[in-house]
Amino acid sequence: MPTVAEQLRAAREAKQLTVHQVAETTKIRTDHLRALEKGDFDVFTAPVYIRGFVRCYASLLKLDVPQVMSALEAELGRTEKFREPPPLSKQPRGALDFVMLQLSRLDWRKTLVVLAVLGLLAVGAMVYVLWQRARQNDPLRGLAPALYQPAGGDSGETLPLTNAPPRK
Repeated sequence: MPTVAEQLRAAREAKQLTVHQVAETTKIRTDHLRALEKGDFDVFTAPVYIRGFVRCYASLLKLDVPQVMSALEAELGRTEKFREPPPLSKQPRGALDFVMLQLSRLDWRKTLVVLAVLGLLAVGAMVYVLWQRARQNDPLRGLAPALYQPAGGDSGETLPLTNAPPRK
């Protein structure tokens, strides 16, 4: 099975592209492209750059990206410099770690829209419940119809006049 470097070089040559054309399209420096095609990964400071450049390069060349990436992972696993470091702690991950991981995966734009809709539904439900309670707790509910009788001796048929001058 050919290495990732050989696959990249062969695919580029089959498409009759130069390193400069690929660099212009992918915005990857030519020295990095040449290092990828030679399999010289020591040029790169971290494996994340290698993975990103290979993914971009393989996509441009229309290679099977998952297959190329798995081959790259196997090659990087054999090198001491780019092998994944061991976990920092031996403690098992807890519930908080799981929750934080799930929160980091959320698309916050969609999540905020969903939360806003749920909030509006909750406010609407509370208004409906309070309205129903207000209808049921009518203070005049048990009273029979009656005629208003003012307290005191005043019949309430006339209002007292004020001594204010008439308006013009």
